[in-house]
Amino acid sequence: MKSIAVYCGSSAGTNPNYIAQAQALAAALVARGLTLVYGGGRVGLMGTIADAVLAQGGEVIGVIPDFLDAKELAHKGCTELHVVGSMHERKLLMADRAEGFIAMPGGYGTLEELFEVLTWGQLGLHRKPVALLNVDGYYDHLLLALDRMRDDQLLRAENRSQLLQSSDPEELLTMMAAYQPVELEKWLTPPTT
Repeated sequence: MKSIAVYCGSSAGTNPNYIAQAQALAAALVARGLTLVYGGGRVGLMGTIADAVLAQGGEVIGVIPDFLDAKELAHKGCTELHVVGSMHERKLLMADRAEGFIAMPGGYGTLEELFEVLTWGQLGLHRKPVALLNVDGYYDHLLLALDRMRDDQLLRAENRSQLLQSSDPEELLTMMAAYQPVELEKWLTPPTT
């Protein structure tokens, strides 16, 4: 892997450990020579991780839609800043530029980005690792919901295992580096006789 997309909040939230872990993830990325690909914002956890990577001499690729750039929310210090026409273009360019994906604490947008790349992996559209940085148990209830989907056979166990998770940035990057994609016959393909 040479680049990781990080999805996270445009707010910093109320837990100071979210900021600390964004900075720790930034340090881990830079130490491994990984480029940060992210949503291009200068605010919240997004701005925190970008600033931390840049402060340590790392590379940052920001991708922001023009309507957010027009509100002066873009991080102008990025190594590369791409202003695109829509949220769809943003997600596609981020996915193209990244060789792995991490979701940190965030809101609807973070979850939407996470589940889109998970779904693309499930459908075989990419073979990249997808992971949660589960800061202070932020995603514990989500993980329980995914386990329920698996237990109720609405999600295959192999696909449930595609989502890596750890509360430690170093451990998470090690897991991602060792990731082997799941090889499954697609349930969309009719059985052959």
